[in-house]
Amino acid sequence: QVQLVESGGGLVQAGGSLRLSCAASGIIFRITSMGWYRQAPGKQRELVATVTSGGSTTYEGSVLGRFTISRGNAENTVYLQMNSLKPEDTAVYYCKIRDAVLRDYWGQGTQVTVSS
Repeated sequence: QVQLVESGGGLVQAGGSLRLSCAASGIIFRITSMGWYRQAPGKQRELVATVTSGGSTTYEGSVLGRFTISRGNAENTVYLQMNSLKPEDTAVYYCKIRDAVLRDYWGQGTQVTVSS
């Protein structure tokens, strides 16, 4: 059974930084992409950043230049370095892994709160 566990969330002042981590346990058939999503209260879940197995990255416009997604040395880990945080970045952040047969695995989420 696959489980994704996120960590690294917390409370930070505007302008501060946080680093989110996601580690997957279990067997995942050929990971094709890993990503971070977020959901703020009253809003739909949105894509923040993704990285493919080939290393290509994409970012949501408002985080471009501030957030960096990266894969860990362990195959099933992914990180999100978040700098220059803003109050509007406040949300629950979720990790997602997609495999080659388009199965998506989600973590339980980690809360990020940015105070002004």
